[in-house]
Amino acid sequence: MFDVIVDALMDSIKLLPFLFLAYLVMEYLEHSTTDKTKKIIKNSGKAGPIVGAVLGAFPQCGFSAAASNLYAGRVITLGTLIAIYLSTSDEMLPVLLSENVSIKIILELIAVKIVIGMVAGLLLDLFAKKDKGNITISEKIGNICDHAHCHCDKSILKSSLKHTIVIFGYILVITLVLNSVIFFIGEETLANLILNRPILGPIIASFVGLIPNCASSVVITKLYVEGLMSAGTVLAGLLSGAGVGLLVLFKENRKIKENIKIVGLLYVIGVLSGIVIDFI
Repeated sequence: MFDVIVDALMDSIKLLPFLFLAYLVMEYLEHSTTDKTKKIIKNSGKAGPIVGAVLGAFPQCGFSAAASNLYAGRVITLGTLIAIYLSTSDEMLPVLLSENVSIKIILELIAVKIVIGMVAGLLLDLFAKKDKGNITISEKIGNICDHAHCHCDKSILKSSLKHTIVIFGYILVITLVLNSVIFFIGEETLANLILNRPILGPIIASFVGLIPNCASSVVITKLYVEGLMSAGTVLAGLLSGAGVGLLVLFKENRKIKENIKIVGLLYVIGVLSGIVIDFI
């Protein structure tokens, strides 16, 4: 067990410089593009799901939260909101980059999420009833950001450092738990419990993805990197994971039943997509 603890600590420490660099770039992108991104989404019209799916894939911490506010004010459609939720990857990208995962694999995962987001969003806008009601938009996401470890500091360096420390803590705990489980039951047994469950895997992963906390995407991505999840299972979890977007949706959108339906849509799309991808 001493070796397990030391290995988990060393493996996590090795990721620190890569995590910090990844968040440094992401924070720069977020600080320089957030307002522009909102304007593009607002003016996208019928192409909203297409534009939203593409922009949602960029690592912007508060974008899903901003999209929830825009939907609450009926500035964007349901299809656009869902497209953004589906393409948002939360902590997937920095974790994959820090683990030196092939750029080809990373781009494939992002591309699949974008395509699924586009298709789902366009179909929803095609068949969903139009809601012309207008609600006052209150884009106050600071408290939500802080709650979800999405730091809104003006200093890019300070924000990157904070985010790196938080995610490092998650990775350390997850690695320690994972190494302990492997130590006691064996890697092959663990792989059989998760990897060889083509239908159950996406069902569980998609449910975990709905948890509005960055820890869920870190867990899912880490298991995928360790080879304990299939592509369909990891995508099921990442598709349903909308980051802090769902928290803001329930806070700003007064139609609770509608919010529950949106969560249900995310879950079903995630599960079905995962099953189909595993089958293919």
